[in-house]
Amino acid sequence: MAAPPSSSLILLSLTALVSSLLLLLPSAQAQSAPAPAPSGPINITAILEKAGQYTFFIRLLNETQAGNQINNQVNNSHDGMTVFAPTDNAFNNLPTGTLNNLTDQQHVQLVLYHICPKFYSLDSLLTVSNPVRTQASGQDGGVFGLNFTGQGNQVNVSTGIVEVPLYNALRKDFPLAVYQVDKVLLPEEFYKAKAPAASPPAADGSSSPAADGGAKAPSTGNPGNGSGRMSVGLGLVSGIWLLCMALLS
Repeated sequence: MAAPPSSSLILLSLTALVSSLLLLLPSAQAQSAPAPAPSGPINITAILEKAGQYTFFIRLLNETQAGNQINNQVNNSHDGMTVFAPTDNAFNNLPTGTLNNLTDQQHVQLVLYHICPKFYSLDSLLTVSNPVRTQASGQDGGVFGLNFTGQGNQVNVSTGIVEVPLYNALRKDFPLAVYQVDKVLLPEEFYKAKAPAASPPAADGSSSPAADGGAKAPSTGNPGNGSGRMSVGLGLVSGIWLLCMALLS
């Protein structure tokens, strides 16, 4: 009859078994762990809502449909976009009546002026050629460009009317960069005086003095009238002279 195994042999066998199970456990967990869900499409309003303090800008993005334009481009193109998002305080600090004095078209241009049709990192903004195009560029024949200056980690954006530093990046990964600005970027084109429109031609076809090459000199009358009066005067003198000669003879 075989001798029963010793306690040390049993303990050694159990240790080997437990070690084998521990080695198999991580691979089993890795196989059973679900794969991470793919990230959804980029949504500019969701980014701003998560950050907070952008209620006014979100409303403008929705009213002008610029938010949908941003989402479509960053999710379906290779150029990306850059958005400069003014805070609610930036809008509250505008002079009274600034937005109310804008036309509907200028409201759209103001929102598009805060969007660049290309992705820019903070480093790339330091080396761009100014002015940088925006989504409003070319409208009404205006440049609607942004100018960037700075050094090191400090980048400033200027419109010619306002200048503000870029501090906080709400999103900085391609294809969408979103930077906080503490002032509303007012385009210089809103403050340039437009040239007056040319006056229409007269209904009777006559041209204005300016169209004829400037003011006309005063009229001197018909040159023939002066010579006629001189001829009449000479005839009268001749008649009187003949009458006198007849009386003396």
